Amino acid sequence: MTDIHLKSITKSFGDVEVIPHLDLHIPDGKFTVLLGPSGCGKSTLLRMIAGLETPSGGQILLGDRVVNDVPPSDRGCALVFQNYALYPHKTVRQNLSFPLRMAKVSQAEQDRLVEETAQMLELTPLLERYPRQLSGGQRQRVAMGRAMIRKPKVFLYDEPLSNLDLELRVRLRLEIARMQRQLKSTAVYVTHDQTEAMTLADQIVVLRKGHIEQVGAPLDLYRKPANLFVAGFIGTPRINLFTVDRCEAMELSTVLHIGATQLKLPLLLSSDTRTIGFRPEQAKPVPTGSNMPGHLLLELQDCETQAVEHLGDRAYCYLRSNMGELVVLAPDVDSSFHGKLTLAIDVSALHFFDSEEEAIKFE
Repeated sequence: MTDIHLKSITKSFGDVEVIPHLDLHIPDGKFTVLLGPSGCGKSTLLRMIAGLETPSGGQILLGDRVVNDVPPSDRGCALVFQNYALYPHKTVRQNLSFPLRMAKVSQAEQDRLVEETAQMLELTPLLERYPRQLSGGQRQRVAMGRAMIRKPKVFLYDEPLSNLDLELRVRLRLEIARMQRQLKSTAVYVTHDQTEAMTLADQIVVLRKGHIEQVGAPLDLYRKPANLFVAGFIGTPRINLFTVDRCEAMELSTVLHIGATQLKLPLLLSSDTRTIGFRPEQAKPVPTGSNMPGHLLLELQDCETQAVEHLGDRAYCYLRSNMGELVVLAPDVDSSFHGKLTLAIDVSALHFFDSEEEAIKFE
């Protein structure tokens, strides 16, 4: 096992700068997810760690070793692709043993490692089949097995589940998580799917346009986003955000003007407050005129249900109102509701952002 340091990394393709400058530490034995929209540089970073791309500047260290000029085969990394990359003319057994044969491992040791890996990934009944005889999930498990069989220092996953249907993605996420716990290996996983990131990661690195927006544990990013981009990117359904037209400081409170709506909060906010937000599950419908200390009572006029999304024991209600569109966790709101609606939101659960889109922090 080993940790990874990326120091002052830059990457350009011709005149196009993909990663302007980046520093990142990936801890030993932890599962780190690189998360961001398409084109943010996450796959490029992974390929540079693997040795498939060369940095334009900076250093990549695996442990204490600078590996910028080390060939991919000598880095001790195993890469799992989204397209499986299996040899179609070889059986599962032969696909698993191929990297061992290239490393001139003895036949007895090959057989032992193949059986051990196949048992861990529940591939034993499939060892004599060819890739064309396997389902997508089975092929991806073979690809994972081929990666892990040489006991690599680092596992690198390049969106390995993106080609699978939802049920298979869920099952293989569990396989990957279980394998990570057993091997205690360092892993770097690239995805644009925040559910995968939140499920698998010890640490999430949120990227945008080659820059790191925030690094942290999944729930830290959800509860304490560093900026407006992270707040909007993390969370399903998305966070409710409203633009503040004017922020008026009072003696012990602040009035936020949002269109024709005025919100009085028992907080002293910066006059630079430009956005207020809250998560769907933090808003609770209450009777108009309720008295709830410590809560913002948000009175919506001309409120109309657009859709109700039922997810087992949860129901998200998508609303249109005088403040715009928003979504709340409200199982009791009728799908044909039209009228006034009061939402109670714990003031401590509100998020505020300034004109630079940075989070406003309170001690």
